[in-house]
Amino acid sequence: MLRITDLQLPLNHSESALKTAVLDQLGITENELIGFSVFRRGYDARKKNAITLIYTIDADTTINSELQRRHSNRPNISETPDTRYQYVAHANNQAFERPIVIGFGPCGLFAALLLAEMGFRPIVLERGKAVRERTKDTWGLWRKRKLQPESNVQFGEGGAGTFSDGKLYSQIKDPKHYGRKVLTEFVKAGAPDEIMYVSKPHIGTFRLVKMIEEMRAAIEKLGGEIRFQQKVTDIDIHNGQVQGLYVNEGEYLQSKHVVLAIGHSARDTFKMLYERGVYIEAKAFSIGFRVEHPQSVIDKARFGPNAGNEILGAADYKLVHHAQNGRSVYSFCMCPGGTVVAATSEPGRVVTNGMSQYSRNERNANSAIVVGVTPEDYPGHPLAGIALQRSLEERAYALGGNNYNAPGQLIGDFLSGKASTSLGKVEPSYKPGVTLCDLAQALPEYAINAIREALPAFDKKIKGFAMSDGILTGVETRTSSPIRIKRHNDSLQSLNTLGLYPAGEGAGYAGGILSAAVDGIKIAEAVALNIQSKQTP
Repeated sequence: MLRITDLQLPLNHSESALKTAVLDQLGITENELIGFSVFRRGYDARKKNAITLIYTIDADTTINSELQRRHSNRPNISETPDTRYQYVAHANNQAFERPIVIGFGPCGLFAALLLAEMGFRPIVLERGKAVRERTKDTWGLWRKRKLQPESNVQFGEGGAGTFSDGKLYSQIKDPKHYGRKVLTEFVKAGAPDEIMYVSKPHIGTFRLVKMIEEMRAAIEKLGGEIRFQQKVTDIDIHNGQVQGLYVNEGEYLQSKHVVLAIGHSARDTFKMLYERGVYIEAKAFSIGFRVEHPQSVIDKARFGPNAGNEILGAADYKLVHHAQNGRSVYSFCMCPGGTVVAATSEPGRVVTNGMSQYSRNERNANSAIVVGVTPEDYPGHPLAGIALQRSLEERAYALGGNNYNAPGQLIGDFLSGKASTSLGKVEPSYKPGVTLCDLAQALPEYAINAIREALPAFDKKIKGFAMSDGILTGVETRTSSPIRIKRHNDSLQSLNTLGLYPAGEGAGYAGGILSAAVDGIKIAEAVALNIQSKQTP
């Protein structure tokens, strides 16, 4: 087959126009075309009155080899790459020590799925509950202010990504097409086929719940075992080699192959690992607020007269500003037509995050507006970034009224430096509720100054972004893990602990559902190859 890239057509082109464009690009007749499929569809909205769709097409013809020679000098026409997943190992019939996967978010889920598909019958330990029970507990915080520290937005089946936009795109390099494997598995589990070709695929929380259950069932059918409410409380390391784990301060599980996919909020586990001598270092992350605007304002700013077009859907954005004080301010985890959610996992602390359903039809758009911080801002200890996060979350809890309300402020008041006392046209979506205040008290001065400078700059790119009635809600502190559990580049094992495989977002090697899932696949391969190498042929 042949791949055609950068094939551009008007937004509202006819159904037949795509086929005609394929024929024109290849210079063939209709009789020579066997068929074609859309591999990717994106859009270029820089000219709001003339938005174009940009296609990547895989076409099969009766003269593929001839066309390759004919178009050898055209960079947008080439042979279609093979994106099918190739398994690197298979368990034999000998008895072997079953690998253990700690954590059942996107990384742990795909690590377990791949290990199961290769016949290694993994044991998964998840400190939280199954996804439906977890959903009830999460709603308990949002509706009744009742936090379950082991079952919330951060902990439980599906990980933090379950209560998000369900975004399935990333900017990671993926030469082995692992991302394609991830998308394929989601479609098998019930995701819409469109995630295979739209440029920014997403699923949404309610749909994700069912898919995660389907994948869990697939793992179990292949011999894997999923154990919920199983918190790893200690790790057994002897002579630099993992020997096993202690669960719930009692049961001991033996294994020399442990996947550490614990997510970015497992602070107690980070502390335990550090105390056991696992190499950990502080890393950069970001802090800030959630900002909400009417989705209609974002749609009009991005798409102009084409706002509301079904193919374009709800508009998103990606913004960055380099402030005069040297800080970078950027938008993060933008959720079109979504809500701001309570995402704390610890009592007496407030954390915000964003979420959308598949429809993306809620009234407001939201994103995090965050400022980068580095270990220079919290020197002295590998876990010092956690201490900074906690201090800001405790401050937000107090500003919100000590009842899990989040502190909030109108953009206009934030820019003018005065506390908000009443809402404008934008109603905040955060539940349990928002307490209006002066958000200058919520973050370090350097972050406040940088965000105050960035908002008017963003308004020049997205008209209405600095609207006075827009609402800021605090605080966003868990943009990524504040630590990195370093690993070898080749074996993917911990830098100083054999058999321990740091993985995903919590270990500092991913950011988002897709990149975490891809890292889970890489880790599964490394574990499988290591086990296979120790088995007798």
